Amino acid sequence: MVSILALVGNPQAHSRTGLIAEDLARSLADQLGGHVEDTIDLADVADELFRFPSARVDHLLARAADADLVIVASPTYKASYTGLLKAFLDRYPANGLADVVAIPLMTVASDAHALAVEHTLRPLLVELGASLPTRGISFPVAEIDTRVAVHAKWVENEHRHLSRAIGRH
Repeated sequence: MVSILALVGNPQAHSRTGLIAEDLARSLADQLGGHVEDTIDLADVADELFRFPSARVDHLLARAADADLVIVASPTYKASYTGLLKAFLDRYPANGLADVVAIPLMTVASDAHALAVEHTLRPLLVELGASLPTRGISFPVAEIDTRVAVHAKWVENEHRHLSRAIGRH
């Protein structure tokens, strides 16, 4: 069974970005026959990200690295991902996510930031060794009320790539 985790880098706890990532995780679990792990909401540990050592942050790093599939989600800030997400991911060593299939997801307020997910978040995840078999998701926050349908369409289009990446055919 595929373990699926949402990693949310929004500085606001229980954010729309988190809601969108969690709904995608459920949709993927239904389609891939997996189970959804508890979400890692980095807002909950923001005060510990620059403390070394931090057993709590180290535990979260291990949880994300041990998941089969991680949705790495961030709102778009200044045409990129948040510093909160960057601070967390910077704690991984080279290839720290080598055994993880990752889906980059960024919430956007306008189409002007639609490519931020591919030009900023994808390279960071590749640098950490994650496998990214699908296109990233640039999710317009204006479509939050239709997110289940938006996710279903994306999962339908990308299912084949995800199945191959996690070893299911």
